[in-house]
Amino acid sequence: MASLFEPLRLKDAVLRNRIGVPPMCQYMAQDGLANDWHHAHYTALARGGAGLITVEATAVSPEGRITPACLGLWNDAQAEPLAQIAQSIRNAGAAPGIQIGHAGRKASAHRPWEGDDHIPEGDATGWQPISPSALAFGGQLGRVPRPMSLDDIQRVQQDFIAAASRARDAGFEWLELHFAHGYLGQSFFSTHSNARTDAYGGSLENRGRFLVDTLRAVRRIWPERLPLTARFGVIEYDGDDERTLADSISLTRRFKAEGLDLLSVSVGFSAPDVQVPWGPGFLGPVAARVRRETGIPVSSAWGFENPAVAEAAIAKGQLDVALVGRAHLANPHWPYAAARALGIDHAARVLPAPYAHWLERYQPRLAD
Repeated sequence: MASLFEPLRLKDAVLRNRIGVPPMCQYMAQDGLANDWHHAHYTALARGGAGLITVEATAVSPEGRITPACLGLWNDAQAEPLAQIAQSIRNAGAAPGIQIGHAGRKASAHRPWEGDDHIPEGDATGWQPISPSALAFGGQLGRVPRPMSLDDIQRVQQDFIAAASRARDAGFEWLELHFAHGYLGQSFFSTHSNARTDAYGGSLENRGRFLVDTLRAVRRIWPERLPLTARFGVIEYDGDDERTLADSISLTRRFKAEGLDLLSVSVGFSAPDVQVPWGPGFLGPVAARVRRETGIPVSSAWGFENPAVAEAAIAKGQLDVALVGRAHLANPHWPYAAARALGIDHAARVLPAPYAHWLERYQPRLAD
């Protein structure tokens, strides 16, 4: 049996394999509400055989959306369709997860196919972004955010608590806090975006304060029996990688002490002019170092769509869960294709029983 298809138990969450679908924005919501698009999308992914399905970045407040078409979880009406999606994922044999976050200075943007830039000031479809400091992403090309007051910080943390409570009540079994990709949590941590001189800026302890306090607050209301995870940009590829990674590892130790169960290792994306070394499994060694030096389980995306690369990352102990994103969009049954590529002949080890039965029965005819 390939390591990629070994089950994983993290607290009471049981993944049927080490394959996860990471959160990928669909930009198809209206007023933050999930709809038939989302239900069909996530159900198809769960039926495809992955062990973990994580619902896309879901905003904790209206201002926290990346675009006007992003999902939200700031009211009970939004929780209702998400609860149906969680149940559908569970019925298909996967663990239902959800990522909650706040876009910070990258909020109020057009959808990628509409320009992927900030909505101009004065356009009624947009809003004023907020961030630790009045520093725009991309310098003069970006919209300058309003620097957050202490009241803003406390309000956003309460929004995280409320969204996590709704995710819990909606039946999600895996919660991910979005502390990556230049959004609000990452913006507090990164010197590219945080120029504060108060208790939330300057030293590593201060730059990490918002993240640690938010994690601690969510941990209090999230069931201890269920995994609480975070996606964190541990490296920027901006020429100061060793310092950033050392700071990230130190902060991750704090996360673990506060009750974090797994870290999804990612890139910071706090500045537009960085040199990310894109390639197969390029974050594997970085994730392995985080795992080794903190003792926390890790996952990662970005470059694990090749089954052999994903298998090697699990087998070598770089990752506990390999996250495969775009390849799942192209083929929701990527786990079955991966099993075939790795020489696993029995579909029942990969897919839910009804689909495995169909494939086992008709596979010879399909091969003809």
